This record gives sequence, structure tokens and C-alpha cells, in this order.
Amino acid sequence: MFTIDYKSRIPFYQQIINDVERLTARGVLQPDSQLPSVRALAMELSINPNTIAKAYGELEARGIIYSLPGRGSFICASGDSIRLARRQCIIEQLTTLSRDAAQLDVSRADFVALAEQAYDAAAAKEDDV
Repeated sequence: MFTIDYKSRIPFYQQIINDVERLTARGVLQPDSQLPSVRALAMELSINPNTIAKAYGELEARGIIYSLPGRGSFICASGDSIRLARRQCIIEQLTTLSRDAAQLDVSRADFVALAEQAYDAAAAKEDDV
């Protein structure tokens, strides 16, 4: 479920935070679902447990997860934190797409028009479901 890119310049704890936010935003991690324990995830990813604890602490501070002493960490049921995580995921994807478009010399107007077309097509598919 969680992956670490050992060659990335992004710190391991940030990669874990990004994974949890992305999986929460996409609905893979449902509200009140339990995350792996710090020890189990550290063993699975072969990284220091303190790194996992740091990521979980930051996620808790952001309102994405909550911890119950002796029971573990869980995804928050709060719609606001999940919507915020989904919004952040969209912003990250748009940033990547914008950077790619700029590198390919796609004009801003063309990029916006393409984004509107894609949005309309996605919205139409949702209406059909």
C-alpha cells in the first residue's frame, strides 16, 4: 500500500504523508480504517520507526488521522480533512500537469481549454453512472 522511493530527494516521512493523503483523497483509505502500526510499517518499508512516527504525528496535526493509545492510528472520519486531502491531491496533479504543459510550450489558454474539456467529460461520465 505504501511505497518509498529510496532514490528520491523527498524525505521518507514526507513520502509516507503524501501516500496517506493521496490514498485518503482517492478513497482507498476509508474513514476510521486502521493504518499499519509504526513498527509493522517500519519493518515493511525497511526504515526507522521514528520516521514513521514523525509522519503519523504530522498527519495527526493536519487532521488526516487520529490515534487511540494502545489501539493504533486511524483515518479521520471528518469530511473536512478528507476534502482537504482530496483538494491537495488535485493541486499536486495540476501543478505537475501545468509544469509539463509549460515545458511543451502549451499556451495558458490552450491548457485551460483542455482542462475544461477534461472536466466536462469527467462530469458527464459521473452523470451516466
